[in-house]
Amino acid sequence: MVIYMQQNQLMKKTAICTLIFAICSFMVIFYYCANEVEFIVEDSQENTVQKTDTAIQEGSSNKSEIFQNQNSIIFEQNDQEMSYFCVPLDENVRAENVTIENHYMDKELWISINQENNKKKLEDFYRSQGVYGNRDAVVEGYFENGADTFWLKFKLADIYEYHSILEDSKLYIEFVSPKEVYDRIVVIDPAYGGEVTGAVSDRLEGKKITLEVARALKEKLDETDIKVYYTRMDDSAPSDENRIDLINAVKADMMIRIEVNEDEDTKVYGTEAVYNSKFFIPGFGSVELADLLEKEVVTAISGKANGLFASTAEDEVIEKSVVPAAAIRVGYISNGQEAILLNRDDYIGKIAEGIYQAILSVYDSY
Repeated sequence: MVIYMQQNQLMKKTAICTLIFAICSFMVIFYYCANEVEFIVEDSQENTVQKTDTAIQEGSSNKSEIFQNQNSIIFEQNDQEMSYFCVPLDENVRAENVTIENHYMDKELWISINQENNKKKLEDFYRSQGVYGNRDAVVEGYFENGADTFWLKFKLADIYEYHSILEDSKLYIEFVSPKEVYDRIVVIDPAYGGEVTGAVSDRLEGKKITLEVARALKEKLDETDIKVYYTRMDDSAPSDENRIDLINAVKADMMIRIEVNEDEDTKVYGTEAVYNSKFFIPGFGSVELADLLEKEVVTAISGKANGLFASTAEDEVIEKSVVPAAAIRVGYISNGQEAILLNRDDYIGKIAEGIYQAILSVYDSY
């Protein structure tokens, strides 16, 4: 009986000690997680749409071949179900050395690691170490040594936003749809780009004007809580299909295309807007957007309004958008006086102000 009671007391003590140990362990783990989680730098919106890889600049038709011919990243099987996509990092990599770039126009996510003196070590690391976790959004990936940076590049199944956390030398990435992150979304589409110059007058090109307007507009929109996607912010040439994919994938509240006009009659000048004539939305749609754009831009530049025009087959980006979509044609480059104005920074700024005010009016009125 005495032996039994001693055994019973011993078991109770053991249970109490085990419980205390478990509580202490949990507190240690909680403290560690609270202090070791680091957030990764996200590159600016402007930089994410600019190309830094010459091979990819050559066109989307070569992208799958590029991915296949590079150093492929290993995709490991992992029995543990998790909502995150996990990218292991070398133990010497710190959060401040890691930048994530969302190249949404190419449906790619780039992770840059600034380890200039250890790039060979990182290459060896990723030849043996794979990624794992939830890869529903990730099609394939590869790594490469850049001039100053080591890159991990992933091809995605669609256009995503993401949340990321670095913990215990692992980068956890959760891919989410843009609408899960942002309440207000706008797509700005500077027309033309690359070999497609748009209207040309002397040394002035339509593609440069539309890009300068977009850049001036970006400075204003960056000060708001509106999420803006730009189809281009450099001299790249996204296809109409890629532009349309972006517009529809992010489920934007509106799409605004910036264009420049021309006419054989050099006396013709003024501002006009084109609306999607094939996709009607009651309440607020393409017509209302086009009307606001023309009014606000004309007011900002003290210009001449030429009116609204229904889209035609040539306006493919407008017509295939399933959100309110309109193009603002900011002037006639074929008109000598208007061409001079379109080449002035202050005038470009006024056009951008007009578009900006139109966007604010949409959110205030509808």
